[in-house]
This record gives sequence, C-alpha cells and structure tokens, in this order.
Amino acid sequence: MASVSATCLRFQALPSRLSRTSQVAQKAGLSLASVTWGKYMFPSLKSSRFHVSCMAKPEIVDKVCEIVRKQLALPSETELTPASQFSALGADSLDTVEIVMGLEETFDISVEEENSQNISTIQEAAELIDKLVQKKAEA
Repeated sequence: MASVSATCLRFQALPSRLSRTSQVAQKAGLSLASVTWGKYMFPSLKSSRFHVSCMAKPEIVDKVCEIVRKQLALPSETELTPASQFSALGADSLDTVEIVMGLEETFDISVEEENSQNISTIQEAAELIDKLVQKKAEA
C-alpha cells in the first residue's frame, strides 16, 4: 500500500507586540508572516497536496466562531479554533448551509453555492467572508 504525505504551509500574522519590526510594518499597513513546516521537516517535492492559507482578520474569525457556536448549540467550554472542522463539531450538511446563511446575514454578503460547498473549517469560512467583504467594499 502506497503512503501519501502532505505538506501544509500556513502564513499567520504576527502579534504586534512581538517586535519593533512588526510595529513598523503594521503602521505601514503591512502584515508580517511566519512560515512553519509540519513535524519540523522540509516539504517533499513529491507531496501530493500543497495548501497555502492566509489568515483572515481576527474579528472575522471570532464572529464566525460565535455563529458556529450558536448554530450548533455548542457549550461555552467547547474550544473553537480556526482549524476546527464543522463535521468534527457535529455539523451535517444542513447545519453547514445554516451556518453559511448566518454568515451572509451577519456580514451582509452573498455566498455563491459553489463557494459554500468548499467551506469545511472556521478558517475557510473566515477567509471567504474576508474576501467577499473586501470585494463588496471595492464595488
């Protein structure tokens, strides 16, 4: 049986208190990013999957967590992180549709059906919301 390995490259904004450099970058309207490799290994060129994820604004992630918690009736002690998968939290396809509807109502946006089918984590939802809100502001 063949084994499959995957590498995940994740860019994450650094808190402004970490360094003077990040404070200067923040004033200039820039975001710093950190890069980490899973399991302290360099990526393999034979990787079957390569995923790049840019973090959405923290306030959007927090609001998505709030909507997911409310929709799934999760107790307050249930930890929600950007990597939390809806299915792991007990959501079925109907719950996911209702989460997307709650996001549309809260952020006053419209999520196309093909985009809503690709949302499986809080991070993916937050990134899509961030993108749609920016697109709406530009229009």
